[in-house]
Amino acid sequence: MNIKIEQLTAKVLEANPELDRYQLSLAVAKRADELVNGASSKLSVSAKEIKPTDLALMEIAEGLVSIKGFVEKK
Repeated sequence: MNIKIEQLTAKVLEANPELDRYQLSLAVAKRADELVNGASSKLSVSAKEIKPTDLALMEIAEGLVSIKGFVEKK
């Protein structure tokens, strides 16, 4: 995967206008923690070659992991 982290971040934020960078960073950190603690990746890439935070951001950007808990109901 040759997509830069900045491009992935922009893709996620564009697709989720209710999120800000802080909320996205919390979601990435939570997913990265899950990956470090044994969760399997939802992407077909070698998790050993990619940092958990980068892998988490890629999963979120591809829509494989949803972000919940930040959207206020109106």
